[in-house]
Amino acid sequence: MNWVRFIVPALILFVVITTAVQLNKQFAEQPQNNSVLLEKTATIEKNNSSKKMRPKTTLAVGATYDNDGNLWLAKVENNHLLVYKSKDKGKSFSKPVVVTPETENISADGENRPKIAVAHDGTVFLTWTQSLPKKYSGDIRFSRSTDSGNTFSKPITLNDDGRITSHRFDSLAIDDSGRVVIAWLDARKREAAREKGKKYTGISLSSTQSDNNGATFSANRMLQEHVCECCRISLAWTTDGPVVFWRNIFNTNTRDFAISRLDTGEIRRVTDDEWQVDSCPHHGGDMAVGNQDRLHLVWFTSGKTRQGLFYKNIIGKIESSSMAIGNTEARASHPSVSASGNTVLLTWRELDGGSISAQIMYSNDAGTTWSDPQSLAKTSGAADYPIPMANGEQMLVIWNTTAEGLRVLPVNKNSKPANIAMR
Repeated sequence: MNWVRFIVPALILFVVITTAVQLNKQFAEQPQNNSVLLEKTATIEKNNSSKKMRPKTTLAVGATYDNDGNLWLAKVENNHLLVYKSKDKGKSFSKPVVVTPETENISADGENRPKIAVAHDGTVFLTWTQSLPKKYSGDIRFSRSTDSGNTFSKPITLNDDGRITSHRFDSLAIDDSGRVVIAWLDARKREAAREKGKKYTGISLSSTQSDNNGATFSANRMLQEHVCECCRISLAWTTDGPVVFWRNIFNTNTRDFAISRLDTGEIRRVTDDEWQVDSCPHHGGDMAVGNQDRLHLVWFTSGKTRQGLFYKNIIGKIESSSMAIGNTEARASHPSVSASGNTVLLTWRELDGGSISAQIMYSNDAGTTWSDPQSLAKTSGAADYPIPMANGEQMLVIWNTTAEGLRVLPVNKNSKPANIAMR
């Protein structure tokens, strides 16, 4: 039976060669459409990623000023959340202080980033989303420092439902009387509905509050059901209390923006773009508060009424018209806004050939008139969204990129901006 040792391998080799030739022929006969090839490549990468998960980038950082004008950063490195402080407008930073002694899978890319705020008494607050192994699931985490950022409390989880589901896209706001508010997107209602075989559009908006400077927090409160699943939300504080800005689902599937004053529960639709889409665009808006509690809003839409990036401001019941910003041909995206007094700074990203640029516009009169748009910096490769920072008349942009590292970019109103880099 020695012949079996030779015949069987030969037959196997014949089948392999024949199959390869047939597949080759089929591939050659198909039109080489780029979109088809990209789709095939994406499928292959998705299949491969299920076998060996690639770690996500952690380029997204949080930033804030304190009352003394010091710049604070929250940055994820090696699965730890770190805090940096600069006393010279970002030219140099202190040694980092570790917030999470134990490693965590912290979301710090795209629409997710750690949040940081500093109270008048020097208390430092941090929130972030901890990604869990189940797809799209996460917990909202919190820590604070009561010694001006020298040490931080043991992190706690704020969502109180005990479900392993989606609690993500957190936002943080504080006042100067000990109140702390955190809001996030929450899937507990959707999961409960699905368990009963019911349909549930979107997700919910939840929050928790502290009246004692973050020492303890209230039970979670559902603010609004049926909101967009994965568009970042924004919180800000006015003299009338906290205000939240999010992409809501109106009617059947119209995904426009709304604001709500958390202390009254009043909900107000603030965009009429009529964007009807049965999915989340992964493209949230941003909000900042300036003089006289004027709300400054920026967002992206692809609705029937308008398409692209837009800005508007609201004071009381009076709303400005929507102002288009950015170059749609350069795929302007992911706008942010910062306000201090009458100074308003806008940032967004654009694509320029093989590079990404950080774009800005600013106003010195509360959004009445605006500078020309300008490109502040460029990079190739992965990049965070540029973060605007206005403090009085001082304006900075923080931009973290793979190629250049974290840069603090001053906005010079009278000359071409200069770059200051922090590695």
